Amino acid sequence: MYGLVNKAIQDMVCSRFRQETWEEIKQKAEVEVDVFISMQGYPDDMTHKLVKAASVVLNLSPSEIMQAFGEYWVQYTASEGYGEIMDMTGDKLPEFLENLDNLHARVGASFPELKPPSFECHHMEEDSLNLHYRSTREGLTPMIIGLIKGLGTRFDTEVDITQTQSRDEGAEHDEFLVKYKPN
Repeated sequence: MYGLVNKAIQDMVCSRFRQETWEEIKQKAEVEVDVFISMQGYPDDMTHKLVKAASVVLNLSPSEIMQAFGEYWVQYTASEGYGEIMDMTGDKLPEFLENLDNLHARVGASFPELKPPSFECHHMEEDSLNLHYRSTREGLTPMIIGLIKGLGTRFDTEVDITQTQSRDEGAEHDEFLVKYKPN
């Protein structure tokens, strides 16, 4: 994963806890990087080790860490210079979700080794959709729940998200039912 992801994890931990907590997480994860470079690739395993260590240090499940990170990622990336691209992706939650693959294609111009997930929306009713999530990476599904919640905040939209099928349980891909109501 690119350093931007690990920088965001560090920022989330330091802003919600303390720098000392981050140092403890890095030590437990056996990560010796002092400064993550946003545009540099790092092994996925490093990010997974940081999440596992954060789980132990913060006494939260890895799923809870990834959900919190997903929510945080939305505002973090907007503040790190990607807000304009996000603004071009959609004015409302369903439109934004429908254009996630386009957003990743635009971001891929800056991150040539990006291995983005793929998202596909199927509208069920006026206030809900099925979101299909496909990724070559393992362990990121809980982050999607957080991302949807974070996007709900971004678009001032009440969101309820339920996972309806899981690769972990043998499905071909993950799927979510997203219900939304603009405030």
